[in-house]
Amino acid sequence: MKCFKIPVVVVLLHLALSLSAPVNETELFSENDWDQCRNYLKTIYNMPESKTGLQDKIREMQEFFGLQVTGSLNRDTLELMEKPRCGVSDTGELQEPWPKNNLTYRIVNYTPDLTVEEVDTAIAQALQVWSDVTPLTFVRLNEGEADIMISFATGDHRDGYPFDGQGRVLAHAFYPGTAPISGDAHFDDDETWTMSSVGINLFLVAAHEFGHSLGLEHSTDESALMYPDYQYVNTDGYHLPDDDVRRIQALYGARKK
Repeated sequence: MKCFKIPVVVVLLHLALSLSAPVNETELFSENDWDQCRNYLKTIYNMPESKTGLQDKIREMQEFFGLQVTGSLNRDTLELMEKPRCGVSDTGELQEPWPKNNLTYRIVNYTPDLTVEEVDTAIAQALQVWSDVTPLTFVRLNEGEADIMISFATGDHRDGYPFDGQGRVLAHAFYPGTAPISGDAHFDDDETWTMSSVGINLFLVAAHEFGHSLGLEHSTDESALMYPDYQYVNTDGYHLPDDDVRRIQALYGARKK
């Protein structure tokens, strides 16, 4: 029996070392995972079409979201990339506000997921969260060109930022400026828009996008409305979180009581 002891010990020792050795997590991801990673970084972090700079962009994304900054793809990073979110880049430069406080908006079309009245209400309430804390006022137009043109679309809708189907990018908006598209907000109609916690809540997404329409970039504060990932919160009696109030009032001042 003694002749079997040494090989058994060696095998057990080899097994123990194998189990304790660190696993290279990058080897665990499929090509589809890497495609998703690259598409995310191209859309959100302005990564060029070539694969150069991939590690730098992963590192930039990890730093923004407060992850461990490794520059390599890992499970936590990929899970964040899979969450539904706003399609506006996290790396924008400081934006200028509108040079006026009285802004107009127009709802160009509607989603079939909700009634016209529900969409009208969600949009009006989403704008009001910003006017409640600033001198801004919003007047609705039924025709013509408004400062904030609001529409529902799918896929390539001719603004240079095509939607990607259900999930991930939910909507996007454009910062204030002089271009025809400045201030406009687009919502992906492949999503299921609702007025509740089921599906995607239109009020919450619209309020977020209008923050961009007014000149706000994304926030790293996870409790802020301008945090880039979608997260449902109770909308009854909704008020802007402190981070958003501070940032929007830095652009337009506070509403006088």
